[in-house]
Amino acid sequence: MADEIKELVSGKYLEYKGLPLVREGDTICYGDMEGKCILILEIMSYKKDGDKELPDKILIQVLDPKDQSKIFRQGNKQGLYEAFSLGLVWFNHEMQK
Repeated sequence: MADEIKELVSGKYLEYKGLPLVREGDTICYGDMEGKCILILEIMSYKKDGDKELPDKILIQVLDPKDQSKIFRQGNKQGLYEAFSLGLVWFNHEMQK
């Protein structure tokens, strides 16, 4: 339906440095969808740590929110902390261009 109007989701989101940080399933999205770029972290695999499963391999992408096929940067990291840290460097670099 081309005439369908999409409503914005209301509610509060977790924010980091003033921008939304949202997780759905194995995908974590950081940034404003109306901004220049967004950071996507895709959890590709998990590892066991005792009785917990922790994210292991992470795909990092900085892309255009209006055309998600336009990828500014892409890479992989082990662990969520390392992936988010590197992703933030790339994200901030693209935002300053």
